Formats: sequence, C-alpha cells, structure tokens
Amino acid sequence: MSSLNVEEEVIIHIENIITNISFKGGKHLQKFKSPELDVIQDADRLDAIGAIGIARTFNYGGHKNREIYNSEIKPNLNMTKEEYKNSNAPTLNHFYEKLLLLKDRMNTKTGKEMANHRHKFIEQFLDEFHKEWDGEL
Repeated sequence: MSSLNVEEEVIIHIENIITNISFKGGKHLQKFKSPELDVIQDADRLDAIGAIGIARTFNYGGHKNREIYNSEIKPNLNMTKEEYKNSNAPTLNHFYEKLLLLKDRMNTKTGKEMANHRHKFIEQFLDEFHKEWDGEL
C-alpha cells in the first residue's frame, strides 16, 4: 500500500475551495478566489437554477414541510447569514432570496451564459405561477 503525499499548499487550496463554494445568504463577501473555485462555484450555482433547480427547490420545501406560497410572507432580501440558514419561509420566497440572485454571481463566461438562460426560465415560471395563483389563467 502506497501513501499519498499531498503538499500542504494543495490541501489548503482545496479546503478554501470547499469552504467558499456555497451561497451563504446575506451580504457575505467571499475572501478567497481561484480559477478552480470559479468553475466549481458556477457548477454548483447552475445546479440550483433552471428547470432542475425549480424541481429541487420544491422538493426541498416539501421535505421541510414548508408552504409553497404565502402572499402575506414577503421575501427577505436583506437576511443575515444566520437568518438565511434558519429561514422557514414559504418555498417560493427562496426564488427571490437566492435563486434569482445567482445569475449576477457567476464567475466564468460560460457560467454567465448558461445562467442567463436558466434565469429567464425561472422568471417565466414565476410569472406563470403568480398568474395562476391570482386566477388570471
């Protein structure tokens, strides 16, 4: 059995990538940057938006037993990291509190292009949702 020796510098770099991948909510400013983080972070964010992101969002909201929508509970666009982490808001609020913000947080050219398409799809979905909810369709 051979032992794998990884340089301390590489380990620290990977730890920094892992620590900084996720959306933290609030006004969190990322302190670490690298090309590898840019690509991984874009992939993580792209996974959260578009058709699959919509499905995942409602799946998670159902798992947490959250309301789908409540017009009396407005999205909180100024949450702290702790408020974001502990939020029990209706599932639809998550689109405004996170998903619609991701397009402008992409790092790479390809990520930005893909995010634009998926962002538009979410906007169309929300428009349709609200029209149906309000009895317009």
